[in-house]
Amino acid sequence: MSCSDEHISHTDSPNLIQISPLTKAKLKKAKYGVYNHSAVELCHWTKKSFSNEGTCYKHKFYGISTHRCMEMTPTAMNCENRCIYCWRPTEFYDTLEMPADLVDEPDMIINNLLQERRRLIVGHYGNIKTDKIKLDESLFPQHYAISLSGEPTMYPKLPGLIKYLKTLKNTKSVFLVTNGQEPEMLQRLIDEDALPTQLYLSTNASSKKMFMMVNRPRYRDAWDRWQKSLELLSEMNTRIVLRMTVIRNFNDSTNYVNEFADMMKIGNPHFIEIKSYMHIGMSTQRLENSDMLEMDEIRNYSRLLCKSLDKFSIMDESEISRIVVLQNLERFTERWIEGYEKPLIQ
Repeated sequence: MSCSDEHISHTDSPNLIQISPLTKAKLKKAKYGVYNHSAVELCHWTKKSFSNEGTCYKHKFYGISTHRCMEMTPTAMNCENRCIYCWRPTEFYDTLEMPADLVDEPDMIINNLLQERRRLIVGHYGNIKTDKIKLDESLFPQHYAISLSGEPTMYPKLPGLIKYLKTLKNTKSVFLVTNGQEPEMLQRLIDEDALPTQLYLSTNASSKKMFMMVNRPRYRDAWDRWQKSLELLSEMNTRIVLRMTVIRNFNDSTNYVNEFADMMKIGNPHFIEIKSYMHIGMSTQRLENSDMLEMDEIRNYSRLLCKSLDKFSIMDESEISRIVVLQNLERFTERWIEGYEKPLIQ
């Protein structure tokens, strides 16, 4: 399946899926590091942390060292959805197929993306505001966030990728974010003992109609696929998070709270993140600034959801990111990930 005529190409040499030169040039201009079908980027909060000007909410919630986080993807331009809230260039997304014989091996992806990331970091040494110690440390990631762009579970060698990351000397944690469209891959992660430290499932709709409107999937059975993924979560032996992006006039009505709660109980996650849509990146071409919720609205929605879920409590929040996190009191796990220092200010 192709949605354009120039975004992804299967080259004769080295006969691997590659992002087209035109799209690659656009990504590099936007400060992405690119290697064949994979990509890496220094996120807003990573760059802020270099100058001690703030940290990502994942540091506040779970202890992740922001400056030593590597956000990457093995599927930069491959995704089954065209989510209206996504700030990535979904308009450039292409094929739904990634044959195993046409993709890079996990070690090739990681080693080349590490080089690309170092190239992006080096430019910050010239900024007098940066903390040189943090820059030096950032060259050796402790945390890998497999998200960034595209859908990582489409990469057929994902179990090997996660296992490889865990073998690296400095690795303390691996997060995986999925849209739930590849339940077979999630089952493989279970069967092959390749689960990440923390797995996120995007949870933005309480009905099939809402799902189609918000996520704009390419698979005809997308809602069924997502439900199968949700059902797998309760038995996974790893930390589970349901992440809800709340968009005004799409899924923000408090009338949907009980529907969301009933559905979330199926996945029985350790944490639920309720976050406002943010009017940034390519999403500004699809939604309006007014589609973001204010922090007080997120707080109110979170309180109602927490009440409907019964066995959850409000764990923490980040006002600047407009997000509240709930914690499961029954399927309980310590919020702080082992190996990281707890934040001084909670």
